[in-house]
Amino acid sequence: MPEQTKPRVDKESTFDLLEIRLGRVVTVEEEPSSPKRAYKLTVDFGKFGVRTSVGRFTQHAPEELKGKLVLGVLNFEPRRVGETLSEVLILGVQYPKAESGEATFITPAVEAKIGGKLF
Repeated sequence: MPEQTKPRVDKESTFDLLEIRLGRVVTVEEEPSSPKRAYKLTVDFGKFGVRTSVGRFTQHAPEELKGKLVLGVLNFEPRRVGETLSEVLILGVQYPKAESGEATFITPAVEAKIGGKLF
């Protein structure tokens, strides 16, 4: 059996508490006040509103991100990144061979409903 790096938790007291929804990136711009190179994304989550996120998706060109479907955690406390309040955590994974923290976004394999819940 593979070694676990973190203790096991139960789904009901962890995952079920997260509000992870599908959104569409509306705008992308450099976030100059961020300590590391990052983009400020405006993401439409349908009935859950339009939210701002600051993320290190900088291996992608802004025009590549615009219009993409992304998954975001809507119920984390907002976090200040530079001068911008990041209201949602956009989920991603390490970009291959990139600097630590640089990510590529997670997206569904097919077009899905904006605001749809991850389960």
